[in-house]
Amino acid sequence: MQLKTALSLATLALSAAVASAAPAPQGISKDEILLGSIQDLSGPIAGFGKQARLGMLLAVDEINEQGGINGRKLKIIVEDSAYDPKKAVLAAQKLVNQDKIFMMVGHIGTAQNMAAMPVQFEKNVINFFPITAAREMYEPFHKLKYSFAATYFDQMRNAVPKLVKEKGAKKVCTMYQDDDFGLEVLRGGEAGLKTVNMEFAEKTSYKRGATDFSSQISKLQASNCDMIVLGTIIRETIGAIGTARKLGYNPIFLGSSAAYTDLIHKLGGKAMDGLYATMTVQNPYTDEQSQPIRFWANKYKTKFNEDPTVFSVYGYTIINTFANAAGKAGKGLSTESFIKVMDTLSVPPDMFGGAPATFTATKRLGSDASRISQIQEGKWKAVSEYFSSPAAAK
Repeated sequence: MQLKTALSLATLALSAAVASAAPAPQGISKDEILLGSIQDLSGPIAGFGKQARLGMLLAVDEINEQGGINGRKLKIIVEDSAYDPKKAVLAAQKLVNQDKIFMMVGHIGTAQNMAAMPVQFEKNVINFFPITAAREMYEPFHKLKYSFAATYFDQMRNAVPKLVKEKGAKKVCTMYQDDDFGLEVLRGGEAGLKTVNMEFAEKTSYKRGATDFSSQISKLQASNCDMIVLGTIIRETIGAIGTARKLGYNPIFLGSSAAYTDLIHKLGGKAMDGLYATMTVQNPYTDEQSQPIRFWANKYKTKFNEDPTVFSVYGYTIINTFANAAGKAGKGLSTESFIKVMDTLSVPPDMFGGAPATFTATKRLGSDASRISQIQEGKWKAVSEYFSSPAAAK
């Protein structure tokens, strides 16, 4: 009997030793949480990637200055994809398998995320709040996917009928980039027009990289379109509107959040006044009337010697939302404990005016709400409240 008791005690002691020696989750140590991000730092949208990175670094510094997360300091490693999906895979392999990050945060680009996610998921690494408004960031459902950006489809489905009603538009047309991004804008616009018993009166597209839009704009002008939905990004938005202005053609222009950037009015000048675009957070001007945003924007400029942009805000808020959830997961932070917190997480609006976001065990997009902003006297001004699909259908 004594032998059995001794063996039982030895077994219990061995089990406890094994349990205490169990490895910590990847990227989590006693005093550090290691995050990874992939940005375009040298490719066609390097401006966006660099701004997102600086926003992240500012948030990391602030969190660490306040003691970190449950006693652990945050560290982030940012790799460059040059906006190339193949390079994004290599960057993900380095971050996941060599650096052994805990989580991927704010990875920019749709195709880049699609290429990198399998590398992450194989090692149980969450893809947290990628900077892209593609539906694939939360569909099909995967326990390791979390998205914050209202999709291009939802933005247009909601905004197009709202602006049609407000402006009394009679003939709505579209010019879009001939790729997945442009098609999402097109399809969202089509879905929105159906709710007001309309359809696009004219459609025209352009190949990615195009610089001359005279034929497309002339076609829309000849069709007497009084509202044009733009599936364009920066250069194409400026080129299309600039061409229209030269022709004396001034329809209502509505773009997606891909066109909501300070670069539109900085590069396009006065001709860009009047452009509408959907957006989910406010561009942080250093002379913003909102004192908290103005203070933050000037702090950012002092630290990095450049003005912040909406992409700076994306990076900043992504890190802070991660920190909020990780803090609630406690000292025993792991992928599983983080997911458990996210399953019931609600994110209230912050100083940048984002829409409230909620997550559940089956809902991995925080919010599908967006609002409309307009360039007025060289600055973006919000001109609507947030709205989502139910509001648009009314």
